[in-house]
Amino acid sequence: MKPRHIPNLISVLRIMLVVPIMVLLARGEYLLVLMLFVVAGLSDSLDGYLARRFDWRSQLGALLDPLGDKFLLVGVYLVLGWNGLLPGWLVGLVILRDVVIVSGALAYRRLCGELTMEPTLISKANTLLQIVLGLMVITSALWSVLPEWSLPLMIILVAVSTVWSGLDYVLRWSWRARRCRSREGIE
Repeated sequence: MKPRHIPNLISVLRIMLVVPIMVLLARGEYLLVLMLFVVAGLSDSLDGYLARRFDWRSQLGALLDPLGDKFLLVGVYLVLGWNGLLPGWLVGLVILRDVVIVSGALAYRRLCGELTMEPTLISKANTLLQIVLGLMVITSALWSVLPEWSLPLMIILVAVSTVWSGLDYVLRWSWRARRCRSREGIE
């Protein structure tokens, strides 16, 4: 293995943490889940740092890194919803947004060819809010230290940012697809 593959290996290891995190979360082992969540977060920072610092970027890494984040968040949200710690409508909304984005990306690629995903500011904010809410719910289940109003507020913030981010992707990539198709009709 070459050093330039280290970020991809770290991303794969993070993806492999998803199932143990889900199982431990389902069992109510919140302290272990928090520790693994921290490991996953640190690994996400580390692989990004290494890829940028040493220019070890790759197409595989560009796919694995966001997939690792999505698998972890969707897995955590599914179990938190299943356990009744998050409302089912929010879990459904988060998953629906990701399905819409992936479906749109596949359609764009089929219609226009090359696709370079570039996360928007609202998308990054949405991911951050989703992570924070997940950590807040797990922390609250473990220690009950958060103010009573904080979880309902974060649920609303995640819902709004999820819808906003999803609509932003749909509008942005629909516009690009229309431009791509109109150029093909002209040429």
